[in-house]
Formats: sequence, structure tokens, C-alpha cells
Amino acid sequence: MKVTERPSLKSLNTFGLDSSASSLVEIECEEDVLALPGFDPAFDLILGGGSNVVFLTDVPGTVYLNRIRGIEIVDESDGLVHIEAGAGENWPQLVMWSLDQGLNGLENLSLIPGSTGAAPIQNIGAYDVELSSVLESVTAWDWRTSCWIILDREQCHLGYRDSIFKSGEPHRYLITSIRLVLSRRFEARISYAGLRDEIDRANIAGELTARDVSNAVIRLRRQKIPDPSESGNAGSFFKNPVVDAAKVDELKQTHPGLPCWRLEDGRGKLSAAWMIQFCGLKGLSEGGAKVSEQHALVLVNLGGASGHDISTLSVEIQKAVNESFGVRLEPEPRLIEF
Repeated sequence: MKVTERPSLKSLNTFGLDSSASSLVEIECEEDVLALPGFDPAFDLILGGGSNVVFLTDVPGTVYLNRIRGIEIVDESDGLVHIEAGAGENWPQLVMWSLDQGLNGLENLSLIPGSTGAAPIQNIGAYDVELSSVLESVTAWDWRTSCWIILDREQCHLGYRDSIFKSGEPHRYLITSIRLVLSRRFEARISYAGLRDEIDRANIAGELTARDVSNAVIRLRRQKIPDPSESGNAGSFFKNPVVDAAKVDELKQTHPGLPCWRLEDGRGKLSAAWMIQFCGLKGLSEGGAKVSEQHALVLVNLGGASGHDISTLSVEIQKAVNESFGVRLEPEPRLIEF
């Protein structure tokens, strides 16, 4: 366990926002967890890959940096393969590892930034696939009871970019590892129109593979999302809002071009990017923050942006979309303010 006093957090968040903490503790194994002092959410913060946070203030207490590594196959039967991965593993690298092992199920989630431990917190998803489709369980340290706990998929209460770890009991658990159920048999999930079109453009010879799907997803993400090393960002900044059936019908009358995906319960998921672009907000800036020219759903740090620049810009977008569509956009990243 490594401890650093008064660390800069700039390199530990993909927005590249300048922030600091009283101390930084790097957790490298489960044994380190047993030696940690108590966690106080009023002062302390748990941090993974830093791809889903916006620092509005410094952290007055300790930042617990989860760096628990390790990936292994723990069981295999009837073509299903159970793997366990440490929470500190890099998610894109875990996806590549699974493909190298001939395992299928994560290909649509390629190149999503962040750590493996953050994946269930957000129930990460892309191109019609969510982590919930492959998650078996989560192992975590329960700060409240000071003991280990294993939560199965149902107990994680996974929803659209949500979980018990995010909105249920957000400060109770320190995730140390997750288990996934993958498959030796490939079943292509390419119903998302943009992904299907990208695969068609590739003119793939022979039978489609999980690697082909992964490559197509990576190309699409690189087209839409700027490289954080060049323009600091947290990927998609807003969730696609889900509205009831009556609101869908209303919006289809007033804005027939608005993309909408009908859900099983009759509600509809709307394209936040389309609404932001319709409002003419692409390129809008606030201080050092700007709505990306590549994709309207991405906010970028032009250099020197503060967390408040990002926050102010996001509020301007929310107001404009609400005035035009009567729909409230909800940020995906956590706004960190003490």
C-alpha cells in the first residue's frame, strides 16, 4: 500500500482537471483493504480510472485509489466461462484479454474508458449491450460492517447507468473484484444501426467474429469521442433520457426526426446528442470547456478548464434542452464537490 501526501489529482481524471487531496492511498491487494482507516464520505473519495468524475473542489481527506489487479478463469462448463477480475484492472484491456482467450460477450463494450471496478457502478453499456448481461457477482468491502460481501447480479440493482453502488448506497462498498460469465460460442449483437452499418462498410470476408465486432466498435468510438490525452473528456456526458409513452408521442409530433428507442414497458429512450445538436449547442464554450465538434454528447477540456467550467456548461445545455423539448438531461459523470 503506497501513501502520498498532498497529491495532485490532475493525471488521475480523464478531464485533466487540476485538483488535489490531503493524501492518496493506492490499494494494491485485498490485504491492503484490511489495513485501511475508516472511510468518511464527507471528506474521502474512492477513485478508479477517473473517467467518470468532474472535480469541482479539492478532496479534503483521503483519495483511495483502487489498483487491485489480476484476471483469471475460475470455472468453465458447457461453453460458459466464469472469469474474475480485480477492480483495478483497466476495462479496455480486460475486453482485449477476453477476446485473446476466445471468450465472447464483451466485444460491444470495447474501448469504454475506466477501471473494471467502476463497470458495475455505472452498469456500463454501449451498442445495445450492458454489463448486466454478463455480470455474475461483485465482491466488495462493506465499510458499514467491516467485512467482505458478495453481491449477485440481482442484489446489485443494475439499471440504466445505475446500480446500488451509485444511487442505492453510494458510500457503503469498496469493490475489489467482479465475476463475469462469458461464452465460447459467439452470438453477434449488432442490432444497433450505426454498428451494423460500420460492419457492412468493413466488407468482412468470411464469418463475422467477436473480434470483428470489437474492431467496429473501436472505430466508431474513435470517430465520436476525442482522445482524452489530447482533449480531456469523460466520454458521453449525458444519459439518453427515458420518458413515458405519452411524452414520446408528443415529441414525435413536434420533432419527427428525434431518434427514439422504444422499451418493453412502452417508454422511450431519446437521443440526447440529437437534442443538443438540434439546439445549436455544438461548439458552445464556457471558460476552458466546450461541447465537442466531434460529438454533441461530449464535453471537452480545451486546456485549463475548471470543474466549474464543465458544470456551468452542462447546466446551460440542460436548460436549453429542457426549454426546447421539456426533457431534463442527467449527467453521467459524478460531480465531486466537498
